Amino acid sequence: MAASCRSFLRVALLLVLVSASSGQLSPTFYSETCPTLETVVLLAMTPVVLLEPRMGASILRLFFHDCFVNGCDASVLLDDTATFTGEKNAGPNANSLRGFDVIDTIKTVVELLCPGTVSCADILALAARDGVGLLGGPSWTVPLGRRDATTASLSAANNDLPSPASSLAQLISSFAAKGLSANDMTALSGAHTIGQARCINFRGHIYNDTNIDADFASDLQQSCPSSGDDDSLAPLDTQTADSFDNAYYENLVAYSGLLHSDQELFNNGMQDSLVQQYSTDAEAFAEDFAAAVVKMGNISPLTGTDGEIRLDCRKVN
Repeated sequence: MAASCRSFLRVALLLVLVSASSGQLSPTFYSETCPTLETVVLLAMTPVVLLEPRMGASILRLFFHDCFVNGCDASVLLDDTATFTGEKNAGPNANSLRGFDVIDTIKTVVELLCPGTVSCADILALAARDGVGLLGGPSWTVPLGRRDATTASLSAANNDLPSPASSLAQLISSFAAKGLSANDMTALSGAHTIGQARCINFRGHIYNDTNIDADFASDLQQSCPSSGDDDSLAPLDTQTADSFDNAYYENLVAYSGLLHSDQELFNNGMQDSLVQQYSTDAEAFAEDFAAAVVKMGNISPLTGTDGEIRLDCRKVN
């Protein structure tokens, strides 16, 4: 009970700081203009995640890839056109990001209830929170009031998103550039307790790295050959692939992280002790993850009269 109170107070304090720093983001932003928004998003996400648990991870990843490229502004949702280049075909996103149709569906319902009111950026932030909760993870209060970008950046998407081959130093630097600490990075990496990765993204780790359990690597090599089958999938957390828990960190301590960048968090480096803590304290991880997501969701939001409220998440008005 005491730990739960500490978790609530920590997130509440962070929300106060977020509101003070962002000026216009507030959990009650739509309380008058679209009071049923959060209920609508949860009702839409529930059958999607129940039918395909992986989609909870996909929506969370979509939110991460949005926020890390010029802020949480839904630029990642924009389609390419003859005259506009979006971010969907950037190296880290192409043939990889999923869930665009889920956000489209939610947006359609929200537009019927509250036309021209709710941004795609806020819908994505809420959907990411609900996907985690539906898979057994923590919940958090989402500050709202983001507006949607009218531009996108293919180059920023190619350069700002951390690679699965990143070293610990590169990960820390990448997150620091977005105002996130090394501990935030380690907590947010726990998102890899759900979801799957393609063979092309973990092949180097299972064939070339030495900081990996030999049996774990051998098992993975059966479905991820040294060449070919780039799109063959493996769960990021082999223990409980569809449950948002702390098993990801248990895997790291056992040298069974799927990605090179995962195992970098526990490889005789500065984050080892935090990984050890999370591997035995699920509540500490859940608390820190929720706080870090709120912090990430406050990266450079468009507010006030900046940007727009898109009517279609895939294109500028």
